[in-house]
Amino acid sequence: LFTQWALIVGDDIAQHASPISINENELTIQTTSTAWATQLQLISNDLLATIQKDATGVLIERLVIIGPQTPTWKKGVRTIRNARGPRDTYN
Repeated sequence: LFTQWALIVGDDIAQHASPISINENELTIQTTSTAWATQLQLISNDLLATIQKDATGVLIERLVIIGPQTPTWKKGVRTIRNARGPRDTYN
């Protein structure tokens, strides 16, 4: 998937978005700007269908699209989805 990214998604998207990890059938894509992140969110269903069709040998069920240098509170593989991270204890 990583080596064929431009062939799968096209040159325009490949210039502004890069796959950075696959974890438990979830592909994380980092974009060059927040505008590109927004645009990819809008077409995420079509993008996922294209990736699923063209990426042989890789099972992707969900896309996570992030902008440049997006901070994350995630502290590892065993995190709780939709939790607020370390701020949860502040109520």
